[in-house]
Amino acid sequence: MKLEQMTIKELLDTSHTIAEKLFDGQVYPWEVLPNIGAFIEEIGPILPETEYKKVGKNIWIHRSAKIAPTIAMGGPMIICAKAEVRQSAFLRGRVIIGEGAVIGNSCEIKNSIIFDGAQVPHFNYIGDTIMGYKAHMGAGAVTSNVKSDKSLVKVHAEDGDVTTGFKKFGAILGDHVEVGCNSVLNPGTIIGRNSNVYPLSSVRGCVPSDSIYKGQDNIVVKEAREVETEQEAPEAPEKGKGGLKVVK
Repeated sequence: MKLEQMTIKELLDTSHTIAEKLFDGQVYPWEVLPNIGAFIEEIGPILPETEYKKVGKNIWIHRSAKIAPTIAMGGPMIICAKAEVRQSAFLRGRVIIGEGAVIGNSCEIKNSIIFDGAQVPHFNYIGDTIMGYKAHMGAGAVTSNVKSDKSLVKVHAEDGDVTTGFKKFGAILGDHVEVGCNSVLNPGTIIGRNSNVYPLSSVRGCVPSDSIYKGQDNIVVKEAREVETEQEAPEAPEKGKGGLKVVK
């Protein structure tokens, strides 16, 4: 995956987040991570009071959002229309939860943007991360946002590494990404639009758009896989010739 394929334009439809203006003037999606908190504090006070209610310090929740009584949360934060935050979720602040998004039971979120329709439904950790439109994390899947040696996180592109300058940086999930259960997205992971990650994967580096990640050295392009499947599929037997027999 080349650096030009990791731009905001290539990965995300920013019309599907209340934070659309935060991305203006930026090239790569991770560039907005340090500014999430300040952006929330800027737009929160001007959100319509008929639609959003302010709770505590710098927390704005849409009146149609469904919030479980057992969650813990800190600001600044915005929870948009029809979002759902389920039992025992921990929202640590500097978080934007998009319209219709789901934060499930016992999930922890910090310094992240969850686009409209994205789902973090069961036992997930999302830190210093951007999840695109209708992206989905399987049960137990997490982002690892700090390297074990505490060095600055780099993005590993085909045409060279990019030093982000961040000690904490989880992952960028493009629109419609599906991450399988109990997978780990290591610091600085980039997953392109419409890609899938197999369960129990440990993902490092980048996964191109329209791909299936089966392992570090086994990434299949979806179009090529579909063509291959069609070529290998056996022809259906003619009526009355071959096929399965029904035993009574």
